[in-house]
Amino acid sequence: MKCPFCQHEDTQVLETRVSEEGDAIRRRRRCGKCDKRFTTFERVELSMPIIVKKNGMRTEYAASKLRGSLMLALRKRPVAAESIDMAVSSIEEKLLTSGLREVDSGFVGELVMQELKRLDKVAYIRFASVYKNFEDLNEFQEAIAEVGHERKGRKASS
Repeated sequence: MKCPFCQHEDTQVLETRVSEEGDAIRRRRRCGKCDKRFTTFERVELSMPIIVKKNGMRTEYAASKLRGSLMLALRKRPVAAESIDMAVSSIEEKLLTSGLREVDSGFVGELVMQELKRLDKVAYIRFASVYKNFEDLNEFQEAIAEVGHERKGRKASS
């Protein structure tokens, strides 16, 4: 660590503590050349993966786009704002823990569909119809049947 005063590269750590919030390490340092003291903080830096679109373009992850997609599918549906926030957090956590630097937009779409299927079946069908580009009534019927079978399976196991 360079000294901020004289730019000397030899500094000594005098004291190390965890910050009050517990999210950083605070280090008290002393410069070996000018003898001045200063404090540094060490924090975890997590970054969301880059999203690779179907056309190959790369774009930064945008929570607002994710939330907008969920809100559009859930429009006029009885789902609490807290549930939407939890869905966004769940998707973001899965993206972060994937350890990938880049993910296909399709991967994000699948995560959104999982959350919508859990939150609201109608919203799931809405999103799936656009995401999977349904072209005829049969595709809608298959998606509805899929959701219906899951629901019956849950009731039978209860």
